[in-house]
Order: sequence, then C-alpha cells, then structure tokens
Amino acid sequence: MRAAFRAPRRRPRVRLQYQAALPVNLEERSVFRAQLVNQHILVCEPGHCQEIYSKGFFGKGVLSRAGPDHSLSERWEEHQGSFLPVVSQSRYEQLLCQAGAALSAQGLDSEAVSQTLLRLSQPVQELRKGAGPEPEGGACAHLPLQSSEVGPEAKRARRSDLNPDPTQDLSSDSEPDQDVTCDPGSEPDPEPLVPGPGFVLVESDSQVGREVRRTPQHFTEYLQLSLEEAFFLVYTVGCLSVSQFQEPLSIIQLWRKFCSMQPDFVSSFAAYQFLRSRGWVPKGGGGAKYGADLTLYRKGPPFYHASYSVVVLKVCDAFKDSALRPFSWRSLAALSRITANVSKELMLCYVIYPADLSDAELDSPVCLQRLKVQEVIVSRWVSSRERAEQDDV
Repeated sequence: MRAAFRAPRRRPRVRLQYQAALPVNLEERSVFRAQLVNQHILVCEPGHCQEIYSKGFFGKGVLSRAGPDHSLSERWEEHQGSFLPVVSQSRYEQLLCQAGAALSAQGLDSEAVSQTLLRLSQPVQELRKGAGPEPEGGACAHLPLQSSEVGPEAKRARRSDLNPDPTQDLSSDSEPDQDVTCDPGSEPDPEPLVPGPGFVLVESDSQVGREVRRTPQHFTEYLQLSLEEAFFLVYTVGCLSVSQFQEPLSIIQLWRKFCSMQPDFVSSFAAYQFLRSRGWVPKGGGGAKYGADLTLYRKGPPFYHASYSVVVLKVCDAFKDSALRPFSWRSLAALSRITANVSKELMLCYVIYPADLSDAELDSPVCLQRLKVQEVIVSRWVSSRERAEQDDV
C-alpha cells in the first residue's frame, strides 16, 4: 500500500526568500573551501558560509542555532553615524568576565588583567579611530576586539574582514582590529567608523542612559558541515574543496577518512544522497532529540516544519547479516509514538547492500552505485480512531 503524502506545515513568519539549492548553474559554479579541524568540517570564509547555507541550508553556524548569523545583540541603533549593537549592563559585564578568563589563561597576572579590562570598559566619547583612552604597554594586542555586523548588506561587507583561520585563539600574535588601534602614539583618523565595529551601546539597568564602550571580545562565526553534507558537496555537487593542514584532500582520501571517523558513514551518506536527490533538505542535528538519524524539511527549516523523522537501516539483500539498528516491537512503538507527538511521520530508510559486495569495494565511493535505498513510512494504528472512521461511514 502506497503511503499518502501529507503537506508539510508552513512556518507562520518567514523572513528569508527561497533560493535554489546548489548547484544553480553548473557552468558558473564556484568552488568553496573548507577545513578539516579536529574531526569537524568548517567553512571559514564569510562569503562562502552565507552562500552554502542560503542555497540548500547545508550546515549550521558554530555560534548560532541555525544559519551563521551570530551577533552580540538583535537590537541595533544609530549613534554618531554608526550602527551599534545595544546590550545590557549585565551582558557587558559577562563579556568582560569571559575576556578576563581568556587573558588569565594566557599567563597574565591579575593586576594586568584588571587594568586591561578597566581601560577597555571606559566610555568612548567619539567613534573615531584612535579616539578614547587606550591601554598602555600594548596589552590590548592580547585581546582581539569585536568585529560586529549590521543588517544583511553590512554583514556581507564586514564579514569579508574577519579572520578565516578557525585555529587561531586569543594567544596568537595577530594584529588588532584595524578600526581600533592599540598604539597610543598613532594619529587619530577623523573618518567615522561605519558600521561601528569594535563598539557597543551599553544600556544601564536603570534605563537612565547609554554609553558607548569597546567590546572586549572578538566573535567569528563559522559554518560547520556534517560529514554527509561535506561529502555531498564534494562528490555529488563538486563545489567544495576540503583541506587538512593546508593540503587539499582528494575524494578517495576524504571518503576513507570519513569512514574511519564514522563507522556507518557509507549507509548514512547513501541515505542522505538519496533524500537530497528527491528534493528534501535532510538535517542530522534535529533528529537525535526525536530518536532518529535525520529530519526532512521541504525547502528548508526557515520555511517549513520537519515532515519526517528518518531512521537509517543497513540490510543485506540476502538477509544474511543482522540489521545495523535492530528494533524490538516495544522500541519501534515508542519511536512511532514520539514521532506522532511532534507532528511528524516516521520513515525507515533501508540501505540495501548486495551480498557479494566486498570490503575492497567499500573503500571507494564507487560502491554507492551498487547500493539500493528503499523508504518505508511507519504509521501507528489507533483502534479508537479506526472505530470513529467506521462510524462516520
């Protein structure tokens, strides 16, 4: 019996405009760059992060719940020709505490840390380069300052200036932000900062007034891809290049490395590629809280709620091997009930392996051509609902 398709639930407030998923044009497609860092796939260039996420909703921001759009505050106001984020006094003190802990971890004594934070937290009278009190002795070089973004246009303009190196920490000898210099002898630039990177409007708890202060930390947003998403962009779409230690990895190297990092990678990627090719947007992060491996979205999470919770199962076409994730009747009934309670349907995605498939063939992505994928929709039979339908007839 063929399952009946149910229209997905549309989200009430959608602020994004849908863009076609990658690749938009095979002739004009660009190659994005990612890095393999501590078994995580990170896209570091701001322009690449935005384009990969907006065209197919691949990955998530490392500092955000979904897209890579983290900022200090959702409230922004214009001040002296610059757009600045507005934060509360308690939030600003929290940022100072975090910056102090980072400076202490670098080996600075408590006196140097307190003096540095005191100078940074002084109110700034004019938003100009070199204006306001600056720390002496170059201690500010150990504390990267904030580089904030405002709005879609300003975000794209400012994100190109962020440091793309995800391995850099507070102990690096990087140059401070160009908009806020730590050299007390430098000449001030009369040109105002737009949109005001490195500064924030601190709102007092008593709502009496606001002060402009320097942000004590530097936040850089990256896009983190799952192994399936990264290999799909590399192998299927051909628009991503993954490097490790500044050396690009070939498709075979990436396949073997992902298989060693995730034992069931072959099955999970086969299911992911199958569902992507059917026009769905599979996301792996949300499925764990529902007891599933993936959740399926129409167009993307900003537009619709997830329609299906997907469980990936590995089976042999000769039924010789045990299932990758065996279910008992009790566990299957519990998973089905959980899925129904969150207004989704349960999908079992079977990845069928040929009986004569050797380990040598699994060492290359060519084995995907011999795998078959079959999806099954599981529905829970409710006796009271069945009786009500019969009574209506």
